[in-house]
Amino acid sequence: MPVLMEKQKDIFFEEDDLPYEEDILRNPYSVKCWLRYLEFKKQASRNVVNMIYERALKELPGSYKLWYNYLKLRRRQVKGKCINDPAVEDVCNAHERALVFMHKMPRIWLDYCQYLMDQCRITKTRRTFDKALRALPITQHYRIWPLYLKFAKMYDLPESAVRIYRRNLKLQKENTEDYIEYLKSIDWLDEAAKRLVNIIDDDSYISKEGKSKHQLWNELCELVAKNPDKVTSLKIEPIIRQGLKRYTDQIGVLWNSMADYYIRGGHFERARDIYEEAIETVLTVRDFTQVFDAYAEFEKNVIGAKIQTMEETGASDEDDLDLELRLARLENLMDRRLLLLNSVLLRQNPHNVHEWHKRVTLFKDKPREIINTYTEAVQTVDPKLATGKPHTLWVDFAKFYEKAGQIEDARVIFDKAVKVPYKHVDDLASVWCEWAEMEIRHDHFDEALKLMQKVTAPPTRKVSYHDESETVQDRVHKSLKVWSLYADLEESFGTFKTCKAVYDRIIELRIATPQIIINYGLFLEENNYFEEAFKGYEKGIALFKWPNVYDIWNTYLVKFIERYGGTKLERARDLFEQCLENCPQKFAKAIFLLYAKLEEEHGLARHAMAVYDRATKAVLPEERYEMFNVYIKRAAEIYGVTYTRPIYEKALEVLPDEQAREMCIRFADLERKLGEIDRARAIYSHASQICDPRVAPNFWQVWKEFEIKHGNEDTVREMLRIKRSVQAMYNTQVNFMSSQMLAAAAGSKGDNPESTDDMKRLEEKAKQLAEESLRDQPKPDKNILFVRSNTTDEELGEMTKTTNPDEINIDSDFSSDEDENVEEVQVQHVPTEVFGGLAPEEDD
Repeated sequence: MPVLMEKQKDIFFEEDDLPYEEDILRNPYSVKCWLRYLEFKKQASRNVVNMIYERALKELPGSYKLWYNYLKLRRRQVKGKCINDPAVEDVCNAHERALVFMHKMPRIWLDYCQYLMDQCRITKTRRTFDKALRALPITQHYRIWPLYLKFAKMYDLPESAVRIYRRNLKLQKENTEDYIEYLKSIDWLDEAAKRLVNIIDDDSYISKEGKSKHQLWNELCELVAKNPDKVTSLKIEPIIRQGLKRYTDQIGVLWNSMADYYIRGGHFERARDIYEEAIETVLTVRDFTQVFDAYAEFEKNVIGAKIQTMEETGASDEDDLDLELRLARLENLMDRRLLLLNSVLLRQNPHNVHEWHKRVTLFKDKPREIINTYTEAVQTVDPKLATGKPHTLWVDFAKFYEKAGQIEDARVIFDKAVKVPYKHVDDLASVWCEWAEMEIRHDHFDEALKLMQKVTAPPTRKVSYHDESETVQDRVHKSLKVWSLYADLEESFGTFKTCKAVYDRIIELRIATPQIIINYGLFLEENNYFEEAFKGYEKGIALFKWPNVYDIWNTYLVKFIERYGGTKLERARDLFEQCLENCPQKFAKAIFLLYAKLEEEHGLARHAMAVYDRATKAVLPEERYEMFNVYIKRAAEIYGVTYTRPIYEKALEVLPDEQAREMCIRFADLERKLGEIDRARAIYSHASQICDPRVAPNFWQVWKEFEIKHGNEDTVREMLRIKRSVQAMYNTQVNFMSSQMLAAAAGSKGDNPESTDDMKRLEEKAKQLAEESLRDQPKPDKNILFVRSNTTDEELGEMTKTTNPDEINIDSDFSSDEDENVEEVQVQHVPTEVFGGLAPEEDD
């Protein structure tokens, strides 16, 4: 039965509560005692629990923990109830009582505001948020504002929300982008544009979403351009023009935005002006393409709209004229595209010579425009900064007048062109040469020669051709291009004396090339000044070194031999010796062959042989084999084949193995033809030391055929013995290389235990190579028959069926085993009548 307390008649408690009641009586200001009591009574009715909380808060009104738990409990108790329920209002009152003491606690304010938001009590919620902001210190406002802004966007109350956002932005400027997005959502675009301008102009602003100033600019331009009727407080054109100066990588987009603004506003002519200004000022092909495509699309849309209007309302004469005008505008725009694109490239680099030439071709059949273009080009292009060859502009300008028959005007252009400070001397020389060629085309030969004399005249002071500090006009007198043309003109239209003076001057200036020297010599030869020509060649030889002097020497020697033949043999020999003194190996072959030909035709044969012998030492290693072939051929033709033996022997000493092998085969074949079988066999034996049977099977096949025709059993056995020994030698070399591989691998691996597997693999590989070499040995054939060396002539005559008594009867293969039994050829007795009186006496 519940017991009624005398002191507090309204409070009822059970007998189990007595310990807790006594505890709180002894410690009424202890939060722990109250919390233990509440924990014990948590399963009791709400009124009992609420009463305990009220008693606790009466004793401890400043306890945050008690207030927080009490308010949380009260909110949970009324959750889901109608907002008209008195209990809901009681909870609000409880929050109000709590905030008297807890007004500095943001958590209490947030829970209260969220509770009011859930009840959709707009005015009371807004006022509560305002109270919270006034009560809390500014350092804790950041906890209130997110919920406040969420509340502001919950209801369609734009005016209130805008005011709330404006207050928030004074404290938290980084929320400007959220404010702008909200303004866009409620269609307050003018205010959104203003805020965008503010954050773009504010250098200290950092976007919360990570957007750059450039992206914000694009948003502003898109916003203003697409809503010209809603954004009225800003002037779009100054804003975008400022962006054009700041963001040069998006010029095309900004121009299109500005034009789009006027198009949406119905100002078509102003939009057309903007497009024209854009395509005349953009600097990149990408921007030009964007603007031009938008411009063309705009014109097409205007024409389409006009046609649609005419179809709906009927067409008048004025409408037809207007439509034709619009079509003409579009056609003119398309015709100008290439020219406008060229202008863009020239704005990028006004010194681009190639683009200027392309611009001239675009003005085909428009002489006045071409002249204006050339004039602008030569005035704009700086030769020091030009991309391409700036002199070609002047030359083509003059040729344009020349094609029109205005030679005097062309001369005026050339006269101005030769005064331009070009970067390279070659450019100025090209202008002078073009001027002279123009005079030649119109048969003004004297004028051309005068021009060449003028340009080749030396300046009053000495100037170095390669001195960049001097003007090209002072250095052009040493230009080889100018002197070459001058020499050609003198050859064609001048006298022998003047032409010779020009060539002499070229050599004196030390600007001649080997071709100039050769041309000089040919010119003198044509005029029968042979010794002068040879002097010219010698001057050229003195000017140049190897390998540049090769062509001069070659021409000089050929011409000298053609001229004198064998009449000045000693002089010719001296020239050849002088040429060969420092001749590189690369060019020695042709000189030696020419020298040897001279000795063969006009000198002594032994001298020719000596020249060939020197040639085999002086040429490149890869040309020695060919040189020996020529030497052997010429020696055989002059002295006979026996004279070639020492040449073959020398070739075998100096040639590499592959070529020496071929030379040995030829040498042995020569001895065989001469009947020197033993010498041929000795040569084969000598050559076998460099012929691995696996690499050069052809050599052993040739030797085999030789022994079949000219040898016997002993010689074949000797050949097989040599073959086995050579093969064993090469197998030993293979094993030696394998051991080297193993040693190298062991040195690289060191003490690494993993290297043992690699060592085993290398040993197996070496073993495999040895087995392959054994398998490659030729297998013996036991069916080969040999004739014993002691067979008598009678027995041989009896056995053979041919007229050759020395022929060996063997099959295609032969035995390689010395211990193999050789079958004896059966011998039949010949009747004595066959021999007549020459019958031999029968042995016992």
